[in-house]
Amino acid sequence: MNAPHWEAAADLVVIGSGVAGLTAALDAAAAGLRVVVVTKDAEDAGSTRWAQGGVAVVVGDVAGDSVDAHVTDTLTAGAGLCDAAAVASILTDGPAAVARLRARGAVFDTTPAGALERTREGGHSAFRVVRAGGDATGAEIERALVAAARGAGLPLLTGHVAVDALRVDGEPVAGVTVLDDDGRPGLLRAPAVLLATGGYGQLFASTTNPATSTGDGIALALRAGATAADLEFVQFHPTVLYLPGALGHRPLVTEAVRGEGGVLRDRTGARFMVGVHPLAELAPRDVVAAAITRRMGETGTDCVWLDATAVDGFAARFPTVTASCRAAGIDPTREPIPVTPAAHYACGGVLTDVEGRTAVSGLYAAGEVARTGLHGANRLASNSLLEGLVVGARVGRAVVADLAVPRPVPITAAAPLPVFAVADRRVVQRAMSAGAGIGRDAAGLAAASDVVEAATGPGPATDRAGVEDAALTLLAAAVLACAGTRTETRGCHVRTDHPDRDDAWQRASLRVSLDGDGRPVVAADALAGVA
Repeated sequence: MNAPHWEAAADLVVIGSGVAGLTAALDAAAAGLRVVVVTKDAEDAGSTRWAQGGVAVVVGDVAGDSVDAHVTDTLTAGAGLCDAAAVASILTDGPAAVARLRARGAVFDTTPAGALERTREGGHSAFRVVRAGGDATGAEIERALVAAARGAGLPLLTGHVAVDALRVDGEPVAGVTVLDDDGRPGLLRAPAVLLATGGYGQLFASTTNPATSTGDGIALALRAGATAADLEFVQFHPTVLYLPGALGHRPLVTEAVRGEGGVLRDRTGARFMVGVHPLAELAPRDVVAAAITRRMGETGTDCVWLDATAVDGFAARFPTVTASCRAAGIDPTREPIPVTPAAHYACGGVLTDVEGRTAVSGLYAAGEVARTGLHGANRLASNSLLEGLVVGARVGRAVVADLAVPRPVPITAAAPLPVFAVADRRVVQRAMSAGAGIGRDAAGLAAASDVVEAATGPGPATDRAGVEDAALTLLAAAVLACAGTRTETRGCHVRTDHPDRDDAWQRASLRVSLDGDGRPVVAADALAGVA
């Protein structure tokens, strides 16, 4: 890059200020490490604060529920691609992680007797989801962690986008290069870098994700030599507020509305989830999203309706949803809410172990950017905040342990500003929504790939928008490669030309890395045993 405008050093650089990143940063700092948190926007602008539903956790206070039942529900939702050992490991640590979060100041909703309030979401066999502020759990978690970070004097470098890991081929990571809002370069030297940058919902034209979710962390990890996996499994939330003609971010209508008794109806007023799945509206998200998409096609409508008029105390229970609806001229206590699916959560990401380590020494990943094996082919509702809490804490401990073993960290000079393959994000988003949405087929995926490739050209990373556009372009190619390779329907990957699950793909996770030209390729050995 150009001569750095500034240079600094730390033991751990955390990229991202959501639940996973701040949890890791606080724990590592408490253990005595020098930690810097870097975020490209405001400190609370990531995905965490948008999470409405809650944290799925078993703490022993719900009769008949157990961690084993939570594991079973997670494995069922994951459709054969979860890592069973990772699932058990992460969910077992859930109660302690929530206890630590509450000790840091997070306030959850409680009953008059002081017990944690619970709700139930799709795919769960019990009321095990704890919440805060009714439907503002993520906002409360983010508030508590940011306050804890400030109280601990943790350096928070806002308005800086990470460009690339500082690394010589085959050597451990030695830091990260960044650009500020004015495009001025900076250099943070550190033997440990944690990616906690969230997912890539902005890859699609309609998403529940904030503007920050552009896949930067996965792109950075791939360029650093790491491997990603399960990128084809993009979960579409079944119910976001339908706003005619709107693109980009759309308000989420939390799954807990259905957990409290809301039902889905088509244009005639008929319920259509009964008979589709034994849990009806509380079926796993991929089932509900696919059923909504089918019914919209059958009835020639752009949305369906979520009828929550029979839910007692709706406005108090769901203040965020109520505010979004009323801003659109809808009174959810008196009329059904028009809803449609939208890109919501990336089940895949940078391949890590359950402590956040990647295959690149010194590079870690946690949260939605990572693929630990918890989610498989379809994330179980409200498991994501729990994963961020558990794995974030584990990364903090892992970095402390790894740095206790002395190893040379190469002194790497700053390189010129990289030139990335970049396409206009609007072209990418339209192509991905058209060809790689809920219902995919070979022709649509190939057409999307052709559109993105034709729109792609070289572009220097001189500002945040350029870095984000390059990440989206790379992620589009990677997702399309995986989605085109997996010739079956499984979880939230729905192939209309291969509508059935194929047992030959059972437990076959597609791994992606970059070839010598920087193009994503699916690992050949990932296809072993698949016809």
